[in-house]
Amino acid sequence: MSEQLSKFMDEKLPLLHKHFSELFVGTNYPKVLQEAMAYSVNAGGKRIRPLLVLAVLHDLDVTSKDAVQVAGAIELIHTYSLIHDDLPCMDDDDFRRGNPTNHIVYGEATAVLAADALQTLAFEELASLQHTAPATMLAILRAVSNASGAAGMVGGQILDMQGEGKQLTLTELEEIHVHKTGALLACCIESGALLANATDAKMQNLRTFSRNIGLAFQIKDDILDVTASTEQLGKTANKDTASDKSTYPALLGLEGAQAKLADHHKQALDALEGIDLGSSLLAQIADYIIDRNA
Repeated sequence: MSEQLSKFMDEKLPLLHKHFSELFVGTNYPKVLQEAMAYSVNAGGKRIRPLLVLAVLHDLDVTSKDAVQVAGAIELIHTYSLIHDDLPCMDDDDFRRGNPTNHIVYGEATAVLAADALQTLAFEELASLQHTAPATMLAILRAVSNASGAAGMVGGQILDMQGEGKQLTLTELEEIHVHKTGALLACCIESGALLANATDAKMQNLRTFSRNIGLAFQIKDDILDVTASTEQLGKTANKDTASDKSTYPALLGLEGAQAKLADHHKQALDALEGIDLGSSLLAQIADYIIDRNA
């Protein structure tokens, strides 16, 4: 990790953690529901998605008093999706971020409802921005809705489930991950760009960056699933193989998957070069995604 990115994370992560710690202060949620929601929100993780929102604003040299709230809302969407993803009816996993999954601790019904509550809380947060123009707030709400719903993450999850036990083509596999993983990552970039009032040209290049880094993120996940340990990952290793899922290493071999990873990484960086952001925080986050070992 670069020194600049490390410094950025040291500055921004405490702001995000403070925001999450204050989310449930003064609420009148049922006690067990609030505990289950907070359990997953405060479980840690790399916080790549909210950091991407904040990095766009940094790279475009724009400040927004609502940036942490927007970034945090997207992380709530991501967290709800992880709770659902771990359920027995989905990927059936017992560990997430090194801890027992939500349904293991609180039971399936409470886990489902906690995830539902996090999703709706995210949209409440986005609809409560105090320092953003109404038109921009609506554009962000629309982008997050599209990325997290049937046209994005949820649609990708369905495609992923339908692909289990089947030999998918590379095109079919990419279609799953553009939606399941890539859509919300891309939404982070778009939301930051909307807050920054980015030009159409910059927005187009940022979308190219986000599509490629979203695919790179998933390819790296697939590689780590077969090369890293459960302890390193904080979740069950070799889970995709056990679930009989098509993955990049399964389709292309490990070397082929690594080559595909490098290709999408290059395309992402080329898109940033096109708008003079070749040495930006976004570029450094792209490198971090590629180089991570968990």
